[in-house]
Amino acid sequence: MPDDSIFGLFVAAALALLLVPGPAVLYIVARSVEGGRLAGIVSVLGVQLGTLVHVAFAAVGLSAIVASSATAFSVVKWLGVAYLVWLGLQRLFARDEDGPPPPAAEPGRLVRVFTQSVLVQVSNPKVALFFLAFLPQFVDPSRGAAWTQVMVLGATLAALGLLTDGLYALLGGTAGDWLGRRSGSAGFRRGQRYVSSGVYLALGAAAAAAGSGKD
Repeated sequence: MPDDSIFGLFVAAALALLLVPGPAVLYIVARSVEGGRLAGIVSVLGVQLGTLVHVAFAAVGLSAIVASSATAFSVVKWLGVAYLVWLGLQRLFARDEDGPPPPAAEPGRLVRVFTQSVLVQVSNPKVALFFLAFLPQFVDPSRGAAWTQVMVLGATLAALGLLTDGLYALLGGTAGDWLGRRSGSAGFRRGQRYVSSGVYLALGAAAAAAGSGKD
C-alpha cells in the first residue's frame, strides 16, 4: 500500500481524470438519457466492473502483453469497435413500438444493460494502456508487492469512478426524464433512439481511428 501522501496524490489525480468526460462517460450518458436514471446507474456498475477486470489484468501482466503486441492490441481493439457498431446499428434499426415504452426497470433490460456495459469497457484496449501508464507511477516497491498495490489503486479508481460516473448518469437520466415528460410522443422516443445509436457509432468510429500508440 502506498504511503498516505502518495495515495492522496493518486486520488487527486484520479478525480481530475475522471471528471473530464471521456468515451465511458458518453456511453453512460447515452444509456441514461435513453433508459433513465436506473439504467444509467446499472451501466455505471457494468463499466466499473469492466474497470476491475482491467485492473486484474494489469496486476497479472496481461495488459503488458496487449500493450507490447500489435496483433493482440488490434484484435482487442477491433472486437471493441465491432461491438460498439453492433450496439449502434441495433438501436438504429430497432422497431418503434406503439404506446408507452416498456419500463426501464424491467429486470431483463437491466441485465442486458449491465452485461453490455461490462463488455464495452473490457473490450477497450486503451483502458489497458491507461492502467499501464498511470498506475505504476504511484507504486512504491519498498511498500510491498507491486501487484497488490496495483489492485488497491485500481480498486480505488473504480470506487471513485462509481461516484463521478454515477453523477453523470443521474444528470443524464434526469434530463432524459424531463424531456420525455415534455414530449412523450413516439417521434420523441425515435429521436432518443437515433441519438443513442449515434453515440455508439461515434464511439466505435473514434476507437477505430485511434492508433495503438506504438506506431
